[in-house]
Amino acid sequence: MATGQRQLTRRGFLGATGTAAAAIAIPQFIPADALGKGEKAAPSERITFGVIGLGDRGPRHCKMGGAEGQLLAACDTWKDRRDKIAAQYKVKAYADFREVIANKEIDAIVITTPDHWHVPMAILAAKAGKDIFCEKALGVSVEQDLALRAVLKRYKTVFQYGPQRRASHKFRHACELARNGHIGEIKEINITTMTFGACAPKKIAAQAPPKTLDYEMWMGPCPKVPYVPGRCKSRGWYTIYDHSIGWIAAWGSHVLSIAQWGYDIHKAGVTEYQGTGVIPNEGLNDNLVSWDVKMKCANGVKMTLKTGGNKVEFVGSEGTVWASDRGQGSTPESLWKEVIKPGETRLKCANLGTDFIKCVKTRETTVGPIDDAVYSDIMSHIADIAIRLKRPVKWDPSTEVIVGDAEASKLLSRPIRSPWSI
Repeated sequence: MATGQRQLTRRGFLGATGTAAAAIAIPQFIPADALGKGEKAAPSERITFGVIGLGDRGPRHCKMGGAEGQLLAACDTWKDRRDKIAAQYKVKAYADFREVIANKEIDAIVITTPDHWHVPMAILAAKAGKDIFCEKALGVSVEQDLALRAVLKRYKTVFQYGPQRRASHKFRHACELARNGHIGEIKEINITTMTFGACAPKKIAAQAPPKTLDYEMWMGPCPKVPYVPGRCKSRGWYTIYDHSIGWIAAWGSHVLSIAQWGYDIHKAGVTEYQGTGVIPNEGLNDNLVSWDVKMKCANGVKMTLKTGGNKVEFVGSEGTVWASDRGQGSTPESLWKEVIKPGETRLKCANLGTDFIKCVKTRETTVGPIDDAVYSDIMSHIADIAIRLKRPVKWDPSTEVIVGDAEASKLLSRPIRSPWSI
């Protein structure tokens, strides 16, 4: 099929309908094999995508969507990584992500790079008409998060964030019990998160980058920093502030997104943050590796965010319900067995990759939309700022600014190295 025909049958048609799609009923997506088309959808019906970043998460997304998705591009600044995936899937290898974004045969972009690249890359992809799956955390500053949200809404981009617990039925059930009043009025939300500790090099011994790495492109919008073995490893850069705000956002995104599922934090608005944490400041490690944060919503609901395993607990006036990676439960015990009744709120729960491919076709909202991604990321950022400054920080969720603290406000943005921008 010619390129023009192909774009018209899928992306071209959806783009051409624009806002009209919101005014009409879009047919429910039906897998190709249910229509008697065999194991794979017809080429014109598959969603094509490129994966940018092939370290830890990237290779896991190369089969995204199963028969409904098709990988067309493998991109990484490390030559061995991109060549390996390209050979495995018989696709083209790219060293420069801009060539992937410019490829008119590609419908969607999967971003699994270090965090400092997420927002600049996603903005370029959205402006090029691509839909986006982006791993967590979102951006390296609140300014970046807000800029990305504005662009995605302007271009009507389908966006999927990567907090996998929204694919878990036990987390969904806990949230539905909380959201539908089965525990009465919510009083507290207690959140614990994982941490891998200090993973960046503890000894700084700068050297020339390997010839197989385009280190200038790897740095991209972050400050120009010396190459140190371990800086570019998938866990190493997480505890380096130049590239990320660390595990409080990377692991925090999983459970903060669950807290949002079970309670309208968007509407309640977290207004106060204070906490303590440990920043090793050893070698390249200058991000939080543990934390204990107390937050308060405008309506009085209290929240805590601590290290200690992925768990969310909703405390209500008539009971408590919780879910974690290792289990689930409630007080009283019988509460967990309660069934969500017809007419009560049900939450969308789905495999993130499968859901993304489906939503690219139908233009529906994903299980991890941009609004939720931004809000959970902001909570991580303001908590991080409060810990670094060692004092409470007040946040206005309606205007999305820090209140009455010029020093803290400066930490909402970061300079971006030329020629990159947001």
